[in-house]
Amino acid sequence: MSNLEQAPAEIDCSNLDARAEVQTLEPRLVPLGGPRAMTVSRTLPQKQRSLIGAWCFLDHYGPDEVSVTGGMNVPRHPHTGLQTVSWLFSGEIEHIDSAGHKAIVRPGELNLMTAGYGITHSEILCEETTILHGAQLWTALPDRVRNMEPTFESYSPEPAYGNGWMLNVFLGTLAIGEKSLTSPVKTHTELSGAELHLDPHTEVEITVPAHHEHGVLVDQGRPTVNGQLLEHRELGFVRAGCKTLRIKAGGQPLRALVIGGEPLKEEILMWWNFVGRSHEEVLAFRAQYQAEIGAEPGDSSEDRFGPFPANTPAPLPAPALPTVRLRTRVNPS
Repeated sequence: MSNLEQAPAEIDCSNLDARAEVQTLEPRLVPLGGPRAMTVSRTLPQKQRSLIGAWCFLDHYGPDEVSVTGGMNVPRHPHTGLQTVSWLFSGEIEHIDSAGHKAIVRPGELNLMTAGYGITHSEILCEETTILHGAQLWTALPDRVRNMEPTFESYSPEPAYGNGWMLNVFLGTLAIGEKSLTSPVKTHTELSGAELHLDPHTEVEITVPAHHEHGVLVDQGRPTVNGQLLEHRELGFVRAGCKTLRIKAGGQPLRALVIGGEPLKEEILMWWNFVGRSHEEVLAFRAQYQAEIGAEPGDSSEDRFGPFPANTPAPLPAPALPTVRLRTRVNPS
């Protein structure tokens, strides 16, 4: 971990030679479950890289015709030690959680759920939705707040427009040209997140904090990021030290998500929907959740995951216990 403690050298990312600083992370296809499973493209975590800042999970999906795929219908399931970020391009999803929050997730609107000590929630497709398209991301909470009370926040950011571009910042601060955009949403590490649109052949420079890592996820188009070509659904990673993201659209319009944050200087352990710090801790989360939903015998007196409204679909049981010891994740320096 000592390498993570060092201040990163600043990189001149306006130079074409900076392409060597962009790592391409390719997606893998993952079914969400069930006989008519909606397939998602997952670019975080993976062997090459577990986190970008505190961003530890990224699923990209759609556009899906829900009459064919069934859409997103995920009944009650647990989380610990993380925040979920829901961002849609089209469609609507109903969110219900055990902390008493209910919301409709809509395109262009941030929905941020902080699991903290423990929460369960469901994500059910709204009946009116015919096309579902968007992304679900998680951020790992730092140790000092990972056992906080769960919270939920919605925010509709105001996009900024320029010559051939649109930038919609939903977390943190990003600057483009003379415009600096800041989201008021509270995070527990320094984070940024935005939706970027470019007309064909348009190029922009986004000024970013040099001590942050960054990622660019391609939803539409074939852009270059600091000179590196990215294909559809690929995630381009830019390590800390770069002050500028130079993004250029190809011959088609570009839509991309731009994420970033200060490197998380902690080792984390991710398994199923839990973020913890040790094998024993994550197995304890699983046992407690299973006991609370009545799937397996155990001590549920602590009520970590909270009550849930009646007359909702049956909760998802946890997967079988792993046959090997779970290992913490640490990024390469």
